Amino acid sequence: MSAVKRSSVAHVNCSIAQSLEIVGEWWTPLVLRSIFMGHQRFESIQSDLAIARNILSDRLGTLVDHGVLTKVRYCDRPERYEYRLTPMGEDLFGVMAALMAWGDRWLAPEGAPATIVHDTCGAPTRAQVVCAECGTEMTAADCTFVAGPGAGRHGVRRVLNASRTSSVTRRGHSPRWTASSMRTASRSAS
Repeated sequence: MSAVKRSSVAHVNCSIAQSLEIVGEWWTPLVLRSIFMGHQRFESIQSDLAIARNILSDRLGTLVDHGVLTKVRYCDRPERYEYRLTPMGEDLFGVMAALMAWGDRWLAPEGAPATIVHDTCGAPTRAQVVCAECGTEMTAADCTFVAGPGAGRHGVRRVLNASRTSSVTRRGHSPRWTASSMRTASRSAS
């Protein structure tokens, strides 16, 4: 059976699609996990993951090319590098922790294979999505997607059409979309 080549989603005006162009390849999240866990050298990452050298080299190259990692030489002869997270890469911690929490909840019947401990308080913890404004936990049932400033006309229509057919209901009510909120979003996207 031959490997299936994934299609690019670079043309999709969506932050998730753009993120997947960088971190959505097979092995890339595991490479990042390994680096977050302290494996910064090629041999250490390869040993941690038991990944083929060519695949690891490709994934590290993509992450470096997109500014998620930086290469820092630690040996001149032969040339050897460490791969360190940039601020852009460090921002992926929440994504990785959320993916881990989801996997622990739904795919780990024997219990979590690893636990995150918060160094500040010393307690085991998990990712939780909270509102940056009020600090309360957020779920799909109490949030609304609206067109953002980069949506353009097509994006406003896409968000509006999706809201009309959404299968997510909010406490027994239809999604919160009003004509006035869409006119406002449409004007701001123009």
